[in-house]
Amino acid sequence: MRDRADPDKMDASAGRADLHRSEPDGDAVAALANAGSVEPAPVERHRSLARHGRGATINPPVRFDGLAGMPFDDGWGAMGDENSEIGSLPALATTLTRDASRSAISWNTSPDIGFDRSVNPYRGCEHGCVYCFARPTHAYLGYSPGLDFETKLIFKPEIAELLEKELRKPGYAVRSMALGTNTDPYQPVERTLKLTRSVLEVLDRFNHPVGIVTKSAGVLRDVDILSSMARRNLARVYVSITTLDPVLARRMEPRAATPSRRLAAISELTRAGVPVGVMTAPMIPGLNDSELEKIMEAASRAGARHAGYVLLRLPHELRQMFEDWLNTHYPDRARHVLSLIRETRAGELNDARFHHRFSGQGVYADLLLKRFVRAARKWGLDEAREGLDCTRFSVPNDGRKGFAESQLSLF
Repeated sequence: MRDRADPDKMDASAGRADLHRSEPDGDAVAALANAGSVEPAPVERHRSLARHGRGATINPPVRFDGLAGMPFDDGWGAMGDENSEIGSLPALATTLTRDASRSAISWNTSPDIGFDRSVNPYRGCEHGCVYCFARPTHAYLGYSPGLDFETKLIFKPEIAELLEKELRKPGYAVRSMALGTNTDPYQPVERTLKLTRSVLEVLDRFNHPVGIVTKSAGVLRDVDILSSMARRNLARVYVSITTLDPVLARRMEPRAATPSRRLAAISELTRAGVPVGVMTAPMIPGLNDSELEKIMEAASRAGARHAGYVLLRLPHELRQMFEDWLNTHYPDRARHVLSLIRETRAGELNDARFHHRFSGQGVYADLLLKRFVRAARKWGLDEAREGLDCTRFSVPNDGRKGFAESQLSLF
């Protein structure tokens, strides 16, 4: 009599037979072979434009233009030869163009911003911070948010006169003025043009409160004005520090002050009696966010009394630019960083909603907030921030004519 077969043994032997007969999964084999290897960079239509001393690695087209230019290989090999005329990528000079606008103050009604007015002497910024949320605004001028943003600067030579004219208007209601909300007021060109200093001189004369955000130690050139205004509770400065690693800082912010120089600026401003805070912004998941507590500790030891942070924002062209920059400088971690950013932005690289855009959402974003709150408490950076004094504002009667009056006196 034939023994009855064991079903379990039959299934096992059948499985072994199928295993030997089946063809290997090509995708699985390829994935296994590439496990742990560097994430490949996205396929580019033309070579990277990365240059020494500049942050952006590409120059994306203006999003409002109907036409866009593309490199074309005419057979001479110029696009692929590192020693060729195009491939060698000569240094880009910074150019300055006068701004003919007739107003100085920019107004906003955003519900998640703590100010409603600001002054920006410059458009575009030579610091070249690759992550700068203001880059897409250059498209409004017909320039690319990429390399154009850091090489084609617009300046307002009459900004002090225009500001004084606006402050003298009978209906002007004073609130704190913000400097450095769009581009850095102490970028390198300020050394010669001194437009930010001229703005501070006007605000000082009008007893008008001002808050400044900068990455530059150049703010110390105006410590005489700032310390005088601080004694009247009219001035506060926030120094932005994104990393303590000079190598990372050089790649992210190629023409901004070194981290150590920014910390020194905090110390010198504090000694001069100017209230100083630190902005750990932006925090980039997987790139610099591990330094959050160390930055806050260093800033506190230097004399900072307050702190703030902002999660990385990537509006418009900035998404493509930041991804290209990551693959150029940090190809081994690009995919991980982008994945963490999406985790904080509901699966996208950007979330423009009010009350979400600065802090993000999800577990990773919540943890970052908790870390910040804890570090602020530990290092004394959660001190209650007093508002600047708006009651001192007055239109000066110092014998100096406003811009409009001086022009009318010519007739």
